[in-house]
Amino acid sequence: MSYPEYHTIKDLSEALKKGEVSSVEVTKQYLERIESLDDKVKAYLHVDADAALREAREADDVIRRGEATPLTGIPLGIKDVLCVEGIPNTCGSKILQNYIPPYSATVIEKLRREHVVILGKLNMDEFAMGSSTENSRFQVTRNPWDLERIPGGSSGGSAAAVAGALCAGALGTDTGGSIRQPASLCGIVGMKPTYGTVSRFGLVAFASSLDQIGPMTRSVEDAALLLNVITGHDPKDSTSVPREYPDYTEGLEGGLQGLRVGIPKEYFIEGIDPEVEAHVKKAIQAMKDAGAEIVDISLPHTEYAIATYYIIATAEASSNLARYDGVRYGYRDKSAASLRDMYEKTRSEGFGTEVKRRIMLGTYVLSAGYYDAYYRKGQQVRTLIREDFKKAFEVCDVIATPTSPTPAFKIGEKTDDPLQMYLSDIFTISVNLAGLPGISVPCGWTKDNLPIGLQLIGNLFGEQAILRAARGYEQIFPAADRYPEIVGEN
Repeated sequence: MSYPEYHTIKDLSEALKKGEVSSVEVTKQYLERIESLDDKVKAYLHVDADAALREAREADDVIRRGEATPLTGIPLGIKDVLCVEGIPNTCGSKILQNYIPPYSATVIEKLRREHVVILGKLNMDEFAMGSSTENSRFQVTRNPWDLERIPGGSSGGSAAAVAGALCAGALGTDTGGSIRQPASLCGIVGMKPTYGTVSRFGLVAFASSLDQIGPMTRSVEDAALLLNVITGHDPKDSTSVPREYPDYTEGLEGGLQGLRVGIPKEYFIEGIDPEVEAHVKKAIQAMKDAGAEIVDISLPHTEYAIATYYIIATAEASSNLARYDGVRYGYRDKSAASLRDMYEKTRSEGFGTEVKRRIMLGTYVLSAGYYDAYYRKGQQVRTLIREDFKKAFEVCDVIATPTSPTPAFKIGEKTDDPLQMYLSDIFTISVNLAGLPGISVPCGWTKDNLPIGLQLIGNLFGEQAILRAARGYEQIFPAADRYPEIVGEN
């Protein structure tokens, strides 16, 4: 087949249960599509066809026994920052190019219990540091809507694979927008859950107080189905929150009637692309027409979010990445004459430019004499940003903003200007600093046929509210069956 028959995980799951198609047949279709199209998109770093087909056969047995769950037999892609036992886990970095983890992340174990099919590992910015997936040490992933443009980052491989119909859904990670921004640029749904709702055990850390795993799918309901499986308390993760977790598919069809939607003036700023602004404002009007109450709000400390993020995130990165020294695993320079020389050569050769930049920034802000001026001050501003959201949610249920200030830009356009690249996440970073949930849904396409995303932000553990709002908007503006032209090529 040259075009995917089943647009969503939900559709595919129902077809599998009815016996209209088998997991083996669907998995073969995706593997054929990867073989045919991924040399253009370059979403995958590793594909294990034999393992995927074995898992598909096992899933078909489960379905025949009448024991299937909504994810049984569904072929998924996994961002290459999540450990899957026996499969290479590179984090897009030379320093881990030969690393094969001896264990799986908690989220992978949960997916395995549902008998999903793992097609392979997806490309990413090195150690999740980037907004374009150009920082991968192995390949540059391309946006299926325009192969000369970036897919966003750092979960660019995940977004491109879902958009290009190279998997039914994927897992990404979000530290400052790395699920939502590429979802926006690739025209799919991407969700960052509340910090602590999804176990980070087995997620290779970038910034431990910011990182969170989440679903990347073609529909809001698909995101809720994945969220149902991956959330929950995990004693292996000290930041995992022990609480009762709901069925996220409940209340999805509640609609927009009576929902209070906050619109922060700070998110419609000079520099935002005119087409992005127009489509997002049109989406907000559509929500109002569907019965939502639009409330003007202010998030006054938004202007400090990027500076705060690049202090806190780099500080945590410099600490987390100290473990890559060439001694225990990963790349090692073998020409060194001494232990110190080996450390220096291994890290300078193993890490890419952006990772080294952030390690140096983080080491600086944590150094003696600068800790109080930068890191401590950054944490104080982070508290102010949290307080802004707390006050806003006293008068609204969800907050609506653009996801990205621009559509996808050309490959190489911003690689020489890190500050411009960092601004790609200007609308998403605050959500991570505050630990809140956020989701991006498609809300339009530019005149050049590039996707635009609408971001919906919720209060702490407010996933159900933003899923309801996102689903309500999705019914006004359905996009699950809209694919880039490349999908029809075989």
